[in-house]
Amino acid sequence: MNDIPNLDDLIRMALLEDVGDGDHSTLACIPPTARASAKMVAKQDGIICGMEVGERVFQFVNDEFYHCQVPIKVTSLKKDGEAVIKGDILMVIEGASGVILTAERTALNFMQRMSGIATETHKMVQMLDGLHTRLLDTRKTTPNMRLLEKYAVKCGGGTNHRIGLYDMIMLKDNHIDFAGGIEAAIDRTHAYLKEKGKKLKIEIEVRDLDELQRVLEHGGVDRIMLDNFDVETLREAVRRIDGRYETEASGGITEATLRPYAETGVDFISVGALTHHIKSLDISLIKN
Repeated sequence: MNDIPNLDDLIRMALLEDVGDGDHSTLACIPPTARASAKMVAKQDGIICGMEVGERVFQFVNDEFYHCQVPIKVTSLKKDGEAVIKGDILMVIEGASGVILTAERTALNFMQRMSGIATETHKMVQMLDGLHTRLLDTRKTTPNMRLLEKYAVKCGGGTNHRIGLYDMIMLKDNHIDFAGGIEAAIDRTHAYLKEKGKKLKIEIEVRDLDELQRVLEHGGVDRIMLDNFDVETLREAVRRIDGRYETEASGGITEATLRPYAETGVDFISVGALTHHIKSLDISLIKN
């Protein structure tokens, strides 16, 4: 989690959104000196993710919202990426009762969503067993949560695509249309990278075999995204590319169709649903 530099900022914003000018439910009935122990429990099987985030939420509330002199103690019993089963205790929290109650929902919100992503990713990665195809995420992420959600994909065994618009060139259909065609888009991209002194991989999207042929004749890319191809057309496209470029399939690929698409020999399959259409893992916090 050290490669997520804005984690504390994300936690602070999430807590301010939830707490506002105070957790009045807790403040109203829990004495400031009350102390308690609670445990976080998995309510269903899955892949856990976000343990460190949850721990930091409790510490953050303790130190910056309640300014407790006595540190809160969080004991994590699982690690990110581990499989859990219903009933497993994930962590034990000991400290001020008010801190535990105020931090509970924010910690769970982070962990449930991240664990849901890791669980779904793991499920789909298992479906690729025995094939060389790798499962990719996309930029279809929750605003400000991208690094956490992509971290969850990695915990589930998936592979991160580009992080944002800055770390890879992706010439999609609109770029190509606005630039005046495939060849113009590729040539302008190379001129831009040379001018700026940047070394970025270039991926280009094609919508049919005719566009693919134009890319193959022109060259100048690292990966070809084959968008919304059916399985047989994708198989033909991979055959024509013949290893000259990395290949990626995208567009509406689901659990039901993942394996047939992968069996075409495509290198990557990107699935936006990994981060924008998942069910959170059921986790709860209860008093010890």
